Amino acid sequence: MTLRDRLFLILAGIFIAALVSCNLIFQKFFSWTPLGLYTFEISVGILPYPVTFLVTDIISELYGKRKADQVVISGLIASVFVSLLVLLANAVPQTSWSPVSNETFSAVFGLTGPAVFASMAAYLSAQFIDIRIFHFWKKKTKGRHLWLRNNGSTIFSQLVDTAAVLILLIFVFGTIEAPEGSDSWSHFLKLLENGFLFKILCALVDTPLFYAAVWYLKPLIGDEDREE
Repeated sequence: MTLRDRLFLILAGIFIAALVSCNLIFQKFFSWTPLGLYTFEISVGILPYPVTFLVTDIISELYGKRKADQVVISGLIASVFVSLLVLLANAVPQTSWSPVSNETFSAVFGLTGPAVFASMAAYLSAQFIDIRIFHFWKKKTKGRHLWLRNNGSTIFSQLVDTAAVLILLIFVFGTIEAPEGSDSWSHFLKLLENGFLFKILCALVDTPLFYAAVWYLKPLIGDEDREE
């Protein structure tokens, strides 16, 4: 196996691990106020999600659109498989000595099914949009301006992803309920603002990482032109 193939497997593994973990941990919410400027109230499931877009951008740059699409489909299959395993684990009864009760397990993982469906519907739309916008700007700029295709593709696709998953979880499945004194639309807009701004911040932060990865790896393994 060549270095190029090994690196692709590592990137694909990181992508799938980040994607699956999003759907398993999403029920916990936290508050974060960076530099006292803005208070984020968001799900911990959003933390690994920007990694998926960074990885698909790196794969798109080095391996091309076809390989990026393959990783996206692999992530979908892995997420559905894990969801089925969680549903099975939730269905079987506990033993008398089990340290985790049926109720506790169900409270933590019982909503994984609807969450995975909502996440995957949003995920497929956002990832395919991200890959295509990335290659549109790469072609338009003739391979220059890495920052433009990295941020231009990620920011728009993250807006699509955040809006889609919240619409499904709040209005279709009712998985996320509005807090007392707030209606569903107000809660949706608040979570949309929080999630989208957080993802924009992550996109800006990962731009140096994207540059560093391309700068270091392209001389070693080439880019998508070699793959095609």
